[in-house]
Amino acid sequence: MKLSKIRRADPFFERETARYENPLPSREYIVQVLEQAAVPMTADELVHALDIEPHERDYFVRRLGAMEREAQLMRNRRDAYIIPDKADLIAGRVDGHPDGFGFVIVGDDRTPPGAKADRKDIFLSAQEMRSVMHGDRVLVRISGTDRRGRPEGKVVEVTERANTRLIARVLEEHGVQFCIAENRRIRQQIVLAAPEKGKRAPKATAGAVVEVELIEQPTRYTPPIGRVVEVLGNYGDSGMEIEIALRKHDMPHEFSSKVMAATKRLPDEVREKDHAGRVDLRELPLVTIDGETAKDFDDAVYCEKQGRGFRLVVAIADVSHYVKPGTALDDEAFERGNSVYFPRRVIPMLPEKLSNGLCSLNPEVDRLCMVCDMDVSAAGVIQRYRFYAAVMNSKARLTYTEVAAALYDKDADARKRLKPLLPRLEALDAVFRAFAKARAKRGAIDFETVETQMLFNDAGKIERIVPYARNDAHRLIEECMLAANVCASRFLEENDQPTLYRVHEGPSEDRLQKLRAFLGEFGFQLGGGDKPHAKDYAELLERIGDRPDRQLLQTVMLRSLRQAIYSPDNVGHFGLAYEAYTHFTSPIRRYPDLLVHRAIKAVLAKKKYEPGDWSDIGLHCSTTERRADEASRDVTNWLKCYFMQDRVGEEFEGSVSAVVPFGLFVALDDVFIEGLVHISDLGADYFHHDEGKHRLVGERSGRIYRLADRIRIQVVRVDLDNTRIDFRLAGGGERDFGRIPQAALLKPKAGPTGPASRRRVTADAARTPPFEDNARPAKKPVAPDRAASTPARKADPADGGEAVSRSRGPGSAGRSAGKAAAPSPVKAKKAAAKKTSSKKTAGAKGTGKKGPAKSGVVTSEVAKSVVGNKGAAKTAPDKKAPAEKAATVKNAAKKSAAGKSTGKKTSVKKAPAKKTTAKPSPSRSAKAAAPKRRIRE
Repeated sequence: MKLSKIRRADPFFERETARYENPLPSREYIVQVLEQAAVPMTADELVHALDIEPHERDYFVRRLGAMEREAQLMRNRRDAYIIPDKADLIAGRVDGHPDGFGFVIVGDDRTPPGAKADRKDIFLSAQEMRSVMHGDRVLVRISGTDRRGRPEGKVVEVTERANTRLIARVLEEHGVQFCIAENRRIRQQIVLAAPEKGKRAPKATAGAVVEVELIEQPTRYTPPIGRVVEVLGNYGDSGMEIEIALRKHDMPHEFSSKVMAATKRLPDEVREKDHAGRVDLRELPLVTIDGETAKDFDDAVYCEKQGRGFRLVVAIADVSHYVKPGTALDDEAFERGNSVYFPRRVIPMLPEKLSNGLCSLNPEVDRLCMVCDMDVSAAGVIQRYRFYAAVMNSKARLTYTEVAAALYDKDADARKRLKPLLPRLEALDAVFRAFAKARAKRGAIDFETVETQMLFNDAGKIERIVPYARNDAHRLIEECMLAANVCASRFLEENDQPTLYRVHEGPSEDRLQKLRAFLGEFGFQLGGGDKPHAKDYAELLERIGDRPDRQLLQTVMLRSLRQAIYSPDNVGHFGLAYEAYTHFTSPIRRYPDLLVHRAIKAVLAKKKYEPGDWSDIGLHCSTTERRADEASRDVTNWLKCYFMQDRVGEEFEGSVSAVVPFGLFVALDDVFIEGLVHISDLGADYFHHDEGKHRLVGERSGRIYRLADRIRIQVVRVDLDNTRIDFRLAGGGERDFGRIPQAALLKPKAGPTGPASRRRVTADAARTPPFEDNARPAKKPVAPDRAASTPARKADPADGGEAVSRSRGPGSAGRSAGKAAAPSPVKAKKAAAKKTSSKKTAGAKGTGKKGPAKSGVVTSEVAKSVVGNKGAAKTAPDKKAPAEKAATVKNAAKKSAAGKSTGKKTSVKKAPAKKTTAKPSPSRSAKAAAPKRRIRE
């Protein structure tokens, strides 16, 4: 394409030409043009100034949007672009906190939250947060520093509102209705406006979950105003937790009529004309091996011995044949990014006709596929490989259970049933063991965790939470998928075809320094100097062996790692110890895999594939992946809190899974749930938080609580609204002079009755998958008819600290602050009834706005003046009648007031009131020996 002189004047023209087949003006050039103009310019003005062709406009606007997200540009009220530095302002995205304050995330936010370690964010006080909501994009000016030395900002302008619709719960006080957003990072109460004239609004009663359209955004002095557009149902309805999560995270979950029409036009079966140009593998005995309840089969495998080595064939569903770029199906798949796995429900990336039908490698039917055909040595080294399009016919749909029974348990019935396939299955087992040796030699990291599954009753609520046993059949398939993914990354890299790599960087310098300091306390050293490799981690795990404190050491090592993301820049995969790695094996459920298939086909056709800005696509796919994780976690946490409601007062044993300034999080052994023992319940002492050594130390008593300590607790409170669970040390009674009830102290357990034991790979070892996301879909495990698995993505060391945060359970916000949740509307009503003369003042004080008082809304914040933080944190589960609740609040207030009136000084740490997070932490709470968990992609 011939470019104008203006375009060729780009100082980075050569770089952009080498990188892209159809280069756009570089980001630096765009900034230069704006600087020379010295005035804000709209997108249309920039298009004209830079001679952007009509067919390039959409891509150019995307680049401007990416630059805006990264704070290289910002837009003013006229939608014109300016350079932030010129205005002495800082652009960023608001990250709200459940306690009312927030931060502005500045700089390069191309990497999803959690993937970066040392980001300098700007603190926003609760007062500044009145005019903004979580996710808004703003311009701020540094106004000083807060008491912790962090930069503090003042909101100058909101450049983009993130929330136009919200999922909220209707509350009612004194006959006036208002809403509280289900997203706890949004703290403003939403005033409900009257329906539009001549229109009938859905009727919402107190306790209903609704979708609210915001007709007025919040300001410094007025709350947001909204109108109910849909009533989803009652808060306690079965499945409501999933409906809330889908809308809270703005996840597409219904296919449009345009998408369904495109799907309907697809054939029901593979047509003869689709075989053209493909290798015919229909006589090759390929089989699928999945979970019992799986319906979408991405992959099939075949193996035969070949001399001293093996021929391994991995066939993957050819989704790219049916989902073409630029179509409605492709746009929808891109928007979703991936399938989302909830307990008992899946939100697919593709319509069912494709995911469970035309693309799924079902048995005894012809299917189109992309094949990775490998020659593997006896040492597990891939010597040669080739990719090609093929047509196949799966000879059997096998399950992990029956394959494990035939290969490893030597079950006679299973072996008889699978007799025609046994030679191929035994060859697969042999190549798997060869890959396992290569994995150990390579130094991939193996961490121990326990995966769980939920068993549900007929009402859709959890009946039990049990460990999910894995076997070597799972690992066999995982190793085959890893091999195919590695070949795909090599193939694209060797042919200079840009793609999305699955990258996992090593630990940051800060995390590494903290890890080394911690290990030094135990006499251990992590090898590798300033830049350790995965093998250094693996060797350290071997040295730790079966020490009684191995769980503690392993947990801290795991938390030192980062998250894995999608990026066009290949920096390798630290956890898996690969120089290059991508995702090829699950195009039915992951959009990056679909892109990789298209890229491979382009290379085979001697073409270049360029879907757009690879960096932007990688950011989008990483973000949708995290979005799915968060939504799944929300649902799981709510279900676990619901499960624990009826267990208040019961005692459990567990391990300290996290140490924070305001207390200890304890993971329970038998129920795989986590909650908080607040620092005020640890005794009458001042406890110092030692972050580096993961412990709390009593100033006078010398009592030390640290990560992985065994402890006995009692469940004292379950907050279903905020998905938090409170514990206290078992033993009861007052704690005088820092003495801890002996009943609460447990000796560390070791061996088969303690934390999961580490063991080597053997033919019978059932080892769980690693911290990276699956190389194949995580299918629902074998269980009774009412069983359902936990979300598809498991705790994930290769995703860095997220492996820990995801496994902890409900309400992650509880880890970063210890303040009490906002009192309930009932408490506010009681408080308002007692102080009617100051109702208006109290309402304004509670919100910090004048609007609610004028509209008649009595904000629930006024209850703080009656109950106090500590009283609110210690109330029993909210299961009483309204009158009883009010009495409870009154008594709590009296006790709080009595405690304050004594004037007696104590050395108890004045931490914020309890705020807990009941979090699932299978990786640290299992009593029985658990399988080693391996990194998988």
